[in-house]
Order: sequence, then C-alpha cells, then structure tokens
Amino acid sequence: MCIKTSRGSCPEFRSETFRDTYYLKEELVGFCRENRLQTSGGKTELIERIAVYLETGERSTTKIIRRKVRTDALSISSVIEENVVCSEKHRAFFKEFIGPEFRFNVPFVEWLRSNAGRTYAEAIGEYHRISDERKNGRTAIGKQFEYNRYVRDFFADNKGRTLKEAIICWRSKRDLPGHNRYERTDLSALDQLPSGDRDIL
Repeated sequence: MCIKTSRGSCPEFRSETFRDTYYLKEELVGFCRENRLQTSGGKTELIERIAVYLETGERSTTKIIRRKVRTDALSISSVIEENVVCSEKHRAFFKEFIGPEFRFNVPFVEWLRSNAGRTYAEAIGEYHRISDERKNGRTAIGKQFEYNRYVRDFFADNKGRTLKEAIICWRSKRDLPGHNRYERTDLSALDQLPSGDRDIL
C-alpha cells in the first residue's frame, strides 16, 4: 500500500517494516484518509492506528494508548549503520538526548546516510551544528568544533603525520583571514619552522 506525497515519492506501508520506518505526519494522515481511518491525534497515535490496520485490517475508532518506543538498542557509542533508516526508534533516541524539539531534517538525514561507521555521539554534535547554522542563517561552528574538524581532515589527508604537526598547521590557519578549514597548502606552515623545531616533530 502506498500514497503520493508532496515529496513526489510513494512510500510503501508494510506491516513487517512499518514501525521501523520514519514517515512524515502528512504521509501518515494521507494514508489514513485513503483507507478511511481516523486522522486525528499526533504522530504516535497515527502510527499505532495504521499499525493495527496493517496487522489486522481493523479500523480502530478508539483512542490509541501511546506506547514508549524502545531506544535501548541505541546508545551514544553505537555506530551508525550502513543505509540507516530514520525510524521511530531513532527519533525517540535523538529526542532523549537532544530534547523534545528534535526533528529530522534533510541536511541531518543526509549526514547520517553518508557517515556510516561514525558514532551517534558525533551525530548529536552534527545535529547541533546544523541547528546553529539554521538559527543564525550562516555557518556557526564553535571554535572547538572547527578545531576538531580541522584535525580530522588533516589526518585524513596526511597519514603518518603527528598531532603536533596538525596543531602547528591549525594555529597558522587560524591566524589567517578567511575560513578555518583544512587545505593541503596549510602544510607550508611546517616548512617555515626553524630547522631545530622540525627535528623534534
């Protein structure tokens, strides 16, 4: 069973995967209208109502009792899965650590899907970064985040280099006008060191 949405997609509602898949509220409401189910209530009620219908074929007219979505399979140290699905379990997890204001948004979902292998702690940090950008209408990355990102990108491009070298390049870049993102040309800061200092790196 599927419905058309404003996104142009046609998501399928299957009983065996429904609870583990993230849907917009408008998709849930559209499905309820198409299948003559009540459309009142929040997302949790709509999900429970649709789940009952998919599993039993019954159109419940009673108020659905909200059930707590289990998040014990996820922790901040858990690794983001390949082809991660933004399910209700994930939404409940992020709300637990970020707060009730958490919402999936396109930049964050794209980040999750392109960063398999990184941790959910990093995902939480990325969500806050994206939120800051949206609030300020510009790139609003904290100094600590800029430093962490710089060092990460430095080592990705320079296998075998040391943290001391990364810090020297970071400090040189930080003192220059413009952005603070790593570029290979930043390595020139190492060439400008006195020969004695280069020997102890």
